[in-house]
Amino acid sequence: MTKKEAEAFIEEINQYGISPGLENIRELCRRLGDPQEQLSFVHIAGTNGKGSVLKLVSDACKESGIRTGCYLSPVLLEYRERFQINGRMIPRRKLYAYLEHLQRVCTEMVQEGWHHPTAFEMETALAFLYFKEEQCDLVVLETGMGGDLDATNIISKAKVVVFTSISMDHMAFLGNSLAKIASRKAGILKKGAKVVCYPSPDEVLDVLRQKAAECGISKKDIVVTDKTLLKQVKYRLKGQQFSYKEFDKMKLGLAGGYQIINAAVALDVLAALKELGYDIKEAAVRKAFERASWSGRMEVIGEKPTFIMDGAHNEDAAGQLAQSIELYLKDKRIIYIMGVLRDKDHESMIQKTCRYASHIITVKTPDNPRAMDAYELAKEISRYHGSVTTADSLTEAVEMAYLLADKDSVILAFGSLSYLGALKEIVLKRNEEKKKTMVKI
Repeated sequence: MTKKEAEAFIEEINQYGISPGLENIRELCRRLGDPQEQLSFVHIAGTNGKGSVLKLVSDACKESGIRTGCYLSPVLLEYRERFQINGRMIPRRKLYAYLEHLQRVCTEMVQEGWHHPTAFEMETALAFLYFKEEQCDLVVLETGMGGDLDATNIISKAKVVVFTSISMDHMAFLGNSLAKIASRKAGILKKGAKVVCYPSPDEVLDVLRQKAAECGISKKDIVVTDKTLLKQVKYRLKGQQFSYKEFDKMKLGLAGGYQIINAAVALDVLAALKELGYDIKEAAVRKAFERASWSGRMEVIGEKPTFIMDGAHNEDAAGQLAQSIELYLKDKRIIYIMGVLRDKDHESMIQKTCRYASHIITVKTPDNPRAMDAYELAKEISRYHGSVTTADSLTEAVEMAYLLADKDSVILAFGSLSYLGALKEIVLKRNEEKKKTMVKI
């Protein structure tokens, strides 16, 4: 399969949308030899924080000499980011070979009366096959939207099950209360697994504990990250620091006030893996945490003015972003670039964040049928903020923001991860062209 053929196949399967249920993915993996049954997993569910915990855990395992596969979504810059081993994306040649094989299998399924697998189902099966054939010692696996009916949940066992922050999102699929959403996400629990939970409200933790008991998981195998044990916390946009349990003065490369608790969750996951016999080395953990970077999470991509992008895409994440603004940017003049998906609680996102902006530029996320129109978003923002402008493209939004900013200002792009990759490329290209012009002068 060529690159062009692979892109055409990916575009084709994207039309199948979301299809909750495990029948199709089970059949697809059966035809591939059930590769997931030959792998060991850390399985992560939650509304926010999954990617950050995945990154910290997988990097620490890699640095400890454990061959670690990662399967994650969404991605920012390149499709291959979804499938990584020891931090390296799947080679193009292998990706195209797997896609060609899966295309044949999917065609056979349809011919035999099965529904065509969705993009997420196909990608999940591809990840399992790749990690099995590359003989990964451990796979850190992130759910998509939910838990019980998520395609990743065809795995029959897990070493550690992790629940990051759970909040109100995807209510049409998961339920209209925290307890209902927690119940659906708790569907990834497996007998024999150790469980690590973000310090959540009792409404969430009670559900998780009850579901764990129903799976035969004992109380001693459930750890709730204790945020009262976080000490010596130093919040910085670059290079944070904290102490947690036996880890004194840990340095953290990830910015964002919320990342300190995510890091503590990751440390509890690594402790659970160590109890299970994995050789997790303290020096490796420290190295991984200090060097950690996660694209689209309070990521600085430009200076003078500072340009930050953050994947705050729902009410809870917007609240966390507001806290980060209070921590790092309280006295700064801030220009927003904001694009959201129509099915998110954008009104709550606006209410939590708009007071920090001097001006807001709205964009429509390109090539996404769920994207909210920039004019509609601006109209809604205008109910809460007096200075808002629409941009016809991401390039125009970036240029507007730079025109409005001075060297001491901050440009902050957020609202949906789905447009940040394209925006990052625009900003980096602009900065590179500016450097070349300055050198010539």
